[in-house]
Amino acid sequence: MSANGDTPKVRLGGMALRNGLLVHGPDHWAVGFRTDDGRLVVESGEKPRIRGRLADLPGLRGLARLGEAFALLPVIKRRVPEVQLPFEDGKVLAAMVGSSMLTAAARRGGRRTAGNELLGAALGMAPTALALRDSQLAAYHGVEHKAIAGYEQDTDAALASKEHDRCGSNLVAPLILSTVAGTVLLRSVLGMRGPLASATATLAGVAVSVEMFAWSERHRETALARAFRRPGYEMQRLFATREPTAEQLDVGRAALAEILRCEAPQHP
Repeated sequence: MSANGDTPKVRLGGMALRNGLLVHGPDHWAVGFRTDDGRLVVESGEKPRIRGRLADLPGLRGLARLGEAFALLPVIKRRVPEVQLPFEDGKVLAAMVGSSMLTAAARRGGRRTAGNELLGAALGMAPTALALRDSQLAAYHGVEHKAIAGYEQDTDAALASKEHDRCGSNLVAPLILSTVAGTVLLRSVLGMRGPLASATATLAGVAVSVEMFAWSERHRETALARAFRRPGYEMQRLFATREPTAEQLDVGRAALAEILRCEAPQHP
């Protein structure tokens, strides 16, 4: 709801792009971005959706929403080839390769204990943190948060915080912990090994983390919910976001206006 309680708010999510911002609502997506010559371009369309009773079940709904997000990216890239997705950044690609190498090296270094799994996950995050620090991607991540928070708080994006409670960074810590716990359980109790066990632990970790995320939003003022959000907040504060320029904020305002235009008929 708005500050005066009269206007219902559309629930929005987003993703930082290298040259702009993707914002999505319940049924549509919108992007705002800068071309190489500095023009501000806005495009929009309908979201691919995974529907049905199974997609709304606790545990499965998080995987369904993740599947929708992955399905949306190629749709946008085909529609708007000029959009530069996060992993199209050379530094991010290098970070992803480095992350995989470090994690694999840590896991080969000894027994597959919970400590080794946690160490591998922590080492794996280091290159990504380095790539995001002071980058265009981090600035547009800040745009994402400020644009959506400004809308939610009925204020201008420039006045909103660059950290946001619903950022996907809040999933990182619980995802690591739940995946490590699942991996150890599968190996030590069920004797499962190999890629299937890793994939099972990862999917279960995503499902558990998303449910924890949803719980923390419903109980946002509790001490446990605040503790859940704290690691993600610190990641945002330290390296995952930075304050955007006025020109970058204009991109966020344009993307926000377009998604609200698209969603207005469905969500008056």
